[in-house]
Amino acid sequence: MQPLALPLTAGMGGSDDRARTVAAAPAGDRAAFERLLRQHERLVLMTALRLLGNLEDAQDAAQEVFLRLYRNLGKVEAAGNFAGWLYRVTVNVCHDHRRRRPRAADLQEVAEVAAGLADPQQELTEAERRRALELSLRRLSEKERAALVLRDLEGLTTAEVARALGSSEATVRSQISKARVKVRNFVEQYFRRRG
Repeated sequence: MQPLALPLTAGMGGSDDRARTVAAAPAGDRAAFERLLRQHERLVLMTALRLLGNLEDAQDAAQEVFLRLYRNLGKVEAAGNFAGWLYRVTVNVCHDHRRRRPRAADLQEVAEVAAGLADPQQELTEAERRRALELSLRRLSEKERAALVLRDLEGLTTAEVARALGSSEATVRSQISKARVKVRNFVEQYFRRRG
């Protein structure tokens, strides 16, 4: 298992440019839809990867997100909050995907990561940190995982997370707080066992 190397996508452009693109896409402008796809594919894929824990599932989820985007372009334009809609759909698709194909966290996978590393000490430490985070995220409830990923890993504000998840800010703050405690406890316990 090697670290992910994902290509960077084109910049998002200004909000006027994005609004024109979102408005043109439902009118049948195929180039506009392709621009939307290119501008947001990395965001969707990385969010899905953090929520699902593996690249294959994340790619499947990202494909489903963009199919839903294509089918619902008119509704998205009317909603006016494209990024919030995209995050909400990504979280929902990932939730559906996990429900259909639950994946058990396997602590033995750490040994596989360690076996393929070039610089054992430095790369092992970084790989173990990433692995501990991935495993801890898998142990959270769907709602806690989504709130934590959107807030701490994607950098959304609490208000934006609340809108994306259809929750109140108080609920999101509570979910994030509980998730952070669980992640911290799991990571500490993980490294205590490894040490």
